[in-house]
Amino acid sequence: MMNSRIVRNFRPGQFLQLAAAHAALLLYTAIALFPVFLVIINSLKDRRAIFSTPYALPNAENFNPIGYETVFQRAQFPNYFMNSLTVTIVSLVLIFFAGTMAAYALSEYKFRGNAFLGLYLSLGIMIPIRLGTVSILRLIVSLKLADTLTGLILVYTAMGLPLAIFVLSQFMRDIPRDLKDAARVDGASEYRIYWMILPLIRPALGTVLVFNMIPIWNDLWFPLIMAPSEQNKTVTLGAQAFLGQYVNDWNAVLASLSLAAIPVVILYIIFSRQLIRGLTSGAVK
Repeated sequence: MMNSRIVRNFRPGQFLQLAAAHAALLLYTAIALFPVFLVIINSLKDRRAIFSTPYALPNAENFNPIGYETVFQRAQFPNYFMNSLTVTIVSLVLIFFAGTMAAYALSEYKFRGNAFLGLYLSLGIMIPIRLGTVSILRLIVSLKLADTLTGLILVYTAMGLPLAIFVLSQFMRDIPRDLKDAARVDGASEYRIYWMILPLIRPALGTVLVFNMIPIWNDLWFPLIMAPSEQNKTVTLGAQAFLGQYVNDWNAVLASLSLAAIPVVILYIIFSRQLIRGLTSGAVK
């Protein structure tokens, strides 16, 4: 009975709108995933097949995993991978703690200059951090952190904080104040209240972490300038080792890029639900 009522109330115009929306989303998904698909299938083919049949799937004649063998044997890819993983995880942890604490302070305490400070931090979203590369490099050198992973971590933390503070402070303002006042009446400290409200903004946290993780993991600019040595290279910078002036090892390049995409895919699978909830909540705000 209920199903027939739903079908009866479902108008043809709504069906066409829903079908058009799904068709547009499927088309966008295909366009977004097609380059990744090409990279993966060509990383499993020999060099001749990459250029002769780039859109074909690997078969028994052209299948060749030499790119992956080169990545693990000739290059220090495990070291590159661990460097990228270390820089990304530590940066996200620092962004999480510093961003949530700053957002809590801005949303909970009213003081002179509160709005100005929030606006000042928001400028970091509008002004690209790469415009200050020379000044940042001078600062890193003066701190004796040049060519170290620590210097990269500090730069990426500073790059991700403006977005984290801006988004999280908006979500924290929507948490009922009665909930926090009740915790204070029960004797909870401010740190206890801070930890208590973090699960309530979990969608926003997932969104912030994903939007910061991808630029950090894929960045080539700052590793090239601040950590170019072999022991501190990241995955994206290590992939450039296979690109020469006259000869390019495309099998190794495609294999390294395929391996570099694995953490991003895993992170999206883990945080996809939180990411969607955070984006839809932010759209309503």
